Amino acid sequence: MLATLARARLLIDRQLPILILGETGTGKEYLSRALHDYSARRHASMVSVNCGSIPENLIESELFGYQRGAFSGALNTGMKGKVVQADGGTLFLDEIGDMPFAQQTRLLRVLSEREVTPIGAATPVPVDLQLICATHQNLESRVQSGGFREDLYYRIAVGIVHLPPLRLRQDRAWLLDSMIVAESHGNASFESLDSETRELLLSYAWPGNLRQMRAAVQYACAVKSDDTIRISDLPANLVQSATLAASGATSATPPPPAAIPATGPSSTSGSIQVAPIASLSAIANGEREIIIRVLSSRRWNISAASRELGICRTSLYRKLRELHIPHVRDMGSDVLLGPDR
Repeated sequence: MLATLARARLLIDRQLPILILGETGTGKEYLSRALHDYSARRHASMVSVNCGSIPENLIESELFGYQRGAFSGALNTGMKGKVVQADGGTLFLDEIGDMPFAQQTRLLRVLSEREVTPIGAATPVPVDLQLICATHQNLESRVQSGGFREDLYYRIAVGIVHLPPLRLRQDRAWLLDSMIVAESHGNASFESLDSETRELLLSYAWPGNLRQMRAAVQYACAVKSDDTIRISDLPANLVQSATLAASGATSATPPPPAAIPATGPSSTSGSIQVAPIASLSAIANGEREIIIRVLSSRRWNISAASRELGICRTSLYRKLRELHIPHVRDMGSDVLLGPDR
């Protein structure tokens, strides 16, 4: 993420068109706002347009404006389009992949000529703006299928920034901490989560990405009864989804062996027991089995195992301690070589 942000800053410094790609809820509009506030145009306006929410018959007038009397129902004073409103500042076109093909042609002319002709006007209006676009669609596929102009794609995709989905990010703890601090006005933080809630939030896949995480944090901070945030403070649908995902992963994973042979001098009976700890909850037992199986399949490569599990190396080492999973150095070659050896 730091590398992604550094690259985006270089692009905005050069005032190059930026295309932000990412799933819904990954923070594309938030990043565009941050880039505008960082840019040399930060004292001018940032105008946002969601190309997917404007009716097709209105998008031309919304973007390019119109003169008085240009069509039936037009305002007597006319209307400045979003492009002209962004003059001197930043124009953010969200979900540009949903823009109608006919309007793509007009937008291409605006970007090429740096001028816009409102509907009903005889003379063009010069504009100077920073363009940032965003979409969750694969524009290259849309170009190949004929749904998006190729020349417009290459005009807006000078600098491409990819925002990864939340399930692939390694800074989930930092994000949770930032959101909790902001929502509680500094009265709570990541440390306010009890251990069970913390592990659930860090291991959850977050299909709704940052938008879903923020909503969950807002809910938890609103309903918590004291300084600690517990499972019961989370939205019920999130807890249910996380529980179903955990139980599904557990049922699809064969149980680990009851004992693992050991060759190290620390064992007096010739084996190290890795049976589930009685004091652990059912979810923790299933989680323990999954971690052991992944570690075995990855030959105890901590980096590879943490990537497959969707957690960072530090979290995985903490899991080994919490779930009483011995490190490979204390185990025999059967574990190191994996379950098929």
